[in-house]
Amino acid sequence: MRLDRFLSETTELTRSLAKKALHRGEVSVDGEIIKNPATQIGEASRVTWNDAPLALVGLRYVMLHKPAGVECTARRTLYPRAIDLVELPKVERLQTVGRLDVDTTGLVLLTDDGQWSHRVTSPKHRFGKVYRVTLDEPLEGEALEAAIAAFAEGVLLDGEERPTRPAELAMREPTVAELTLHEGKYHQVKRMFAAIGCHVAALHRESIGPLALGELPEAEWRALTAEEIAAF
Repeated sequence: MRLDRFLSETTELTRSLAKKALHRGEVSVDGEIIKNPATQIGEASRVTWNDAPLALVGLRYVMLHKPAGVECTARRTLYPRAIDLVELPKVERLQTVGRLDVDTTGLVLLTDDGQWSHRVTSPKHRFGKVYRVTLDEPLEGEALEAAIAAFAEGVLLDGEERPTRPAELAMREPTVAELTLHEGKYHQVKRMFAAIGCHVAALHRESIGPLALGELPEAEWRALTAEEIAAF
């Protein structure tokens, strides 16, 4: 890897600013000041900038308890972003693994490993996503039986050409449902309940595949363990 690229990968410097730092003699490689931006850096090279050692950032895998009012987007909008809650170097490289609506809370995964993200989100791997759905009115009796059957068969949503994949619906309380999905269409949970005449008052994602949010406090994050990463 070129030295100027290495600097831009390990610091907040752009490639242009990295070259200026090199020309000022601020960078050393294996104890020697280097000014040539094209110098090749190997895995064993010891690079410092203003005497501070630098190291490449590896792949990161993060679990976040997303609060309401936070967006899963890389763009800056009126709302804070999920990555703004994560304190890591080069945090802008992290991408959310699927998304939650701005008013939906719960488990969000972030990573800079594109292949891993694809495995987690691909419907063919059937990693179920469990949601706690709060309705504004009870869902009981024949209406509940009809909803369970409809979700298990698949619901044709407005604007879609194919019905949803089979989903599992169960009621925890008269107005609190547990819904397990195996895909991720736009506003899918809310649209599915709207299709059976129900309005979603609150939505919270509890788990993705084998990974559950557990006791992680709202707005907090943690790195996944090696075992959790490998589980996908």
